[in-house]
Amino acid sequence: MTRETTPPPLQAIKVACSNCNLRELCMPVGLEEQQLKRIDEIVATRRKIKRGGTLFRNGEPFTSLFAIRTGFFKTCVATEDGRDQVTGFQMAGEIIGLDGIVHDHHTCDAVALEDAEVCVMPFDRIEELSREVTALQTHVHKIMSREIVREHGVMLLLGSMRADERLAAFLLNLVQRLHARGFSQSELILRMTREEIGSYLGLKLETVSRTFSKFVEDGIVEVKQRHVRILDTAALKRIVNSHQGCH
Repeated sequence: MTRETTPPPLQAIKVACSNCNLRELCMPVGLEEQQLKRIDEIVATRRKIKRGGTLFRNGEPFTSLFAIRTGFFKTCVATEDGRDQVTGFQMAGEIIGLDGIVHDHHTCDAVALEDAEVCVMPFDRIEELSREVTALQTHVHKIMSREIVREHGVMLLLGSMRADERLAAFLLNLVQRLHARGFSQSELILRMTREEIGSYLGLKLETVSRTFSKFVEDGIVEVKQRHVRILDTAALKRIVNSHQGCH
């Protein structure tokens, strides 16, 4: 999957950030050169995480937010009976680590599903600069509230949907987030296993596999191992909307 990017005119920002959705955070509109330089300094540190490696763990002190530059993560918590409950998937261009703000420590593990690189943004520095630069403060709030809305959407999704509705909504959400980052509207590589999808959606592994097979039979998707091609987006939307029509 390739995409073309044009570097932003602002020399203060590294070209690497030009195709990152976090430019909203790193480059709030209407900032002066000097302010941009200061924001750029905050995001100067990067960390590479190998596939299967952990970015942070449940209970660790919260110090930074992380902007995912490349790669894919899952967040999960261990349940009382020792299973891993997947609480979310995060991709390049999204922020991870917001869970730590409330209690000053992380409330989940963040595990890389493929080799990844993140920009480390020390939260105290972001807060400090936010007090001076109100445009930055607004952007931080916007990003946080978008995350809350997304989480709320998931809660509703899992509340009362059938298996096919859950999987359809999951695929639509994933492809929509990828498309916002310049990828295809109809093709995606699933970085997570069927088991991880099941854990996230509250479905058994067999149910996830069976539902994928049904979508294939109905000509809605094409599946080759982890490569999924959506052949009929409208059908997926109908499956999700049929649920909404029940209320």
